[in-house]
Amino acid sequence: MTALPQTFIPFDEGWTVRALNVDAVPEALREDLRRGIPAEVPGEVTLDLLRANMINDPFDGDNEILQQWIGNIDWQYQCDFVWRDDGKDRHDLLAFGLDTVTQILLNGRPIAATNNYHRSYRWDIDDVLQEGNNTLTVTIASSVRESDVREQRLGYYPHTEHHPFNQLRKPSYQFGWDWGIDIANAGIYRPIGIDSWSGSRIAEVRPLTRVDSHGAGIIDATVVVERADTTRVSSPCEKHRRGNIPVVVTLEGQGVSMSVQGEVESGRNNVTISVVVPDVKLWWPVGYGEQPLYQMRVDIENNDEDIWQRFVGFRNVKVDTAADAVGRPFQIYVNDIPVHARGYNWVPVDAFMSRASEDQYDHLFDDLIESHSNMIRAWGGSIYESDYFYELADRLGIMVWQDFALACAAYPEDAQTQAEIEAEAREHIIRLSSHPSLLVWNGSNENFVAYADWAGFKQSLRDDDIQPNTLGYGEKGWGNYYYSTLFPKLLNELDPTRIYLPSSPMSFTPHVDANRDTDGTMHIWDVWNRTDYRNYATYTPRFADEFGYQAPPAWSTLSRVVHDPQLEPFGAQMLVHQKAAGGNYKLARGMRSHLTKGHIDDVSYRSDGSRNWLINSDNWSDIEDWHWACQLQQAQAIRFGVEHMRSLEPVNAGILIWQLNDDWPVVSWSAVDYDGHRKPLWYASRDFFAPQFATIQPRVSQQAMSNLSWEGSNPECDVLALIVCNDTREDWSGSWRIERRTLEGKVLASQQCDLSLAALDHHSIVLNENVANWGDVEHEIIVATPSDDNFARVIYNACEVVDQDLDVNALQASVQSADSGYVLTLHARSYVRDAFCMVDKVDPAATVDGGMLTLLPGESVSWHITSRQECDVHAFTAQNVLRCANDLKR
Repeated sequence: MTALPQTFIPFDEGWTVRALNVDAVPEALREDLRRGIPAEVPGEVTLDLLRANMINDPFDGDNEILQQWIGNIDWQYQCDFVWRDDGKDRHDLLAFGLDTVTQILLNGRPIAATNNYHRSYRWDIDDVLQEGNNTLTVTIASSVRESDVREQRLGYYPHTEHHPFNQLRKPSYQFGWDWGIDIANAGIYRPIGIDSWSGSRIAEVRPLTRVDSHGAGIIDATVVVERADTTRVSSPCEKHRRGNIPVVVTLEGQGVSMSVQGEVESGRNNVTISVVVPDVKLWWPVGYGEQPLYQMRVDIENNDEDIWQRFVGFRNVKVDTAADAVGRPFQIYVNDIPVHARGYNWVPVDAFMSRASEDQYDHLFDDLIESHSNMIRAWGGSIYESDYFYELADRLGIMVWQDFALACAAYPEDAQTQAEIEAEAREHIIRLSSHPSLLVWNGSNENFVAYADWAGFKQSLRDDDIQPNTLGYGEKGWGNYYYSTLFPKLLNELDPTRIYLPSSPMSFTPHVDANRDTDGTMHIWDVWNRTDYRNYATYTPRFADEFGYQAPPAWSTLSRVVHDPQLEPFGAQMLVHQKAAGGNYKLARGMRSHLTKGHIDDVSYRSDGSRNWLINSDNWSDIEDWHWACQLQQAQAIRFGVEHMRSLEPVNAGILIWQLNDDWPVVSWSAVDYDGHRKPLWYASRDFFAPQFATIQPRVSQQAMSNLSWEGSNPECDVLALIVCNDTREDWSGSWRIERRTLEGKVLASQQCDLSLAALDHHSIVLNENVANWGDVEHEIIVATPSDDNFARVIYNACEVVDQDLDVNALQASVQSADSGYVLTLHARSYVRDAFCMVDKVDPAATVDGGMLTLLPGESVSWHITSRQECDVHAFTAQNVLRCANDLKR
């Protein structure tokens, strides 16, 4: 999934890998690993060990713990290859992904040393390459031990998790995260091989697009070439090595076919060529318009082997952060239209990225599109994603927020680290400059808020040997140089067409109160960690780009890797697959007052007087009920938070949930688990991310506001209102019928409202008192029904599941065989809250097109189950498979 030169020949056969410090290897494996075993390249050593049957599946059981020795080994990859002189001027060794600290030798002679997972490399090897047999050796230092060595040399810099990941330019998550397996791996994870060329080659292309006030699309394409060494060779390509180099930029598609020629002058290595497309078709985020793409090609004269091709799109991007009555927004505009960003945060598709497939990316982008998401955030503790990731985003209209790869830590500002971070930033700014989907570059994840607010962070940076700052003490550089100086400088130089912010969360007051909800961007983690999810309603997030709630993966995913003798929340292997501190305690506490009795802060005491955060109502006699309750709680918590935030539009301009996916089977914040199963949260997000959306929310009446006597105080909500959001570029007109009903379906009060919404409009309808005033909260709901199906029906529950008078026998179901699977028909005898079918319990490969649906009495719905397996149709309606919130009242 990496764009490779046409002249590139990979070394993808004949590799071996061996351990160098074999004393750290388990005794039974030492002799074999001293000699070496077959290796795959691209690949990673853990996968080589797995293929050699030396280890078991790292994801299974507690194997993660048993395999920590792998990260303490220095590994050496080697391959022999035959090379014949092809008459080309230059022969370069290219490495597109080395993990991480390496020494490269060719035929026993040093070629280079590397220190950066995030970079690619090119080295001229003409002086070392020999006719016939050659040997390439790549020695990789243990990242675990190397990070410790560098910490001893550079000093301690604060970080999360248990390894000093911030000492190396290696993805932070690979050392373990609160959702990720600890596999500080080693390998040649992307292609390596020889690129042969003559005269000159295209080194880089930066096609910066914009749209002028007359609707013309403009590409300013900067083409950089490299010339072969003129002192070393003499060939027919002498002109390109010394003289002017003609360059042609061609644009095709959308009814356009044009070429513009330029020339790299003698003594220079670059030229900027402008292409103008009258009445260009604009690229839009999904839901706001189409995504027309144009194929762009760059050729240099007399070199048919070196062609640069990409798809480009035309759009203008800006952000509004000007102070307003609430604070300071972070409102993204595309083509001068304010867009409401909705979506998820993204983590790597696999803990072992060398085996990541296009199919995995396709499925996850389907998950984005089908959930009505329009933005994905590539998080800073991760990787700079594959070319295929951004190509999918371009085609599908998914806006990309891209973090630079710095997260949750202070980063050294020594010369070597500065050089590595600048090199990687340059490479990826250039590489990604063709993608219209990339809207936001973010300097770091949580590093400003860490400096401002995290206990002990600033104190650990103090250094008496450094000139005192304005506060009177010396302080080590902690990364602010990158966020506030380096990255803005590089973007201004290489690609000023995107939005940049130094860190997220960020409230635009440097290093102070960085996570203020009313300013800029916000992360919300008191919910989940400490407080009830109702606390989401206390915030007014201008742009919430990280918040989440945990749940286990699908049952089939969980049970294939956790094998405790009795499956229960605090089993040994269960906790290997729960990386968040106190995660399963937090799941239990968070359910209280929602699905179980009690309050989140309730506590019992052990016989020794110590606190026990579990209380009697947290004990589940049936692990499958616990599993369902956790998944339901996750969906309900995030639904509550998102509906609140969307009701604040346009004050709120963005909502990005943590997280879309997993890189291994784990209890986490994901909406889609590692095996690709969609959790209840995903189905809920398909509803609450709909472009045309409505919700009923508590509000403060005009009378309460007028009676306010104390300046600066906030009155309590005293009315309910239907909030209707039209996040499309189309007008809407229709009506809403709002009714208060009993759970059996009797209408107790109603009102009818006609409504017209302009494009991008939002409106609030206060509910009449007779509709909003409850008679029996345990037995009543409010239902708001639109006049057409552009908007979904809204159901407002007066109380939580634990208090609601739900009928445990409300749901009837039947199943029939159908094309490519089965049809599951649900019928509500009385009120059914949040129905969901765990089809993976019947067939782990099955999928279902519906979920998290609430039915009123007498309603029926049919869902299609896709399955290639012959199943017992009754299995899909079994009590542990077909679930709803009513179940938890048994």
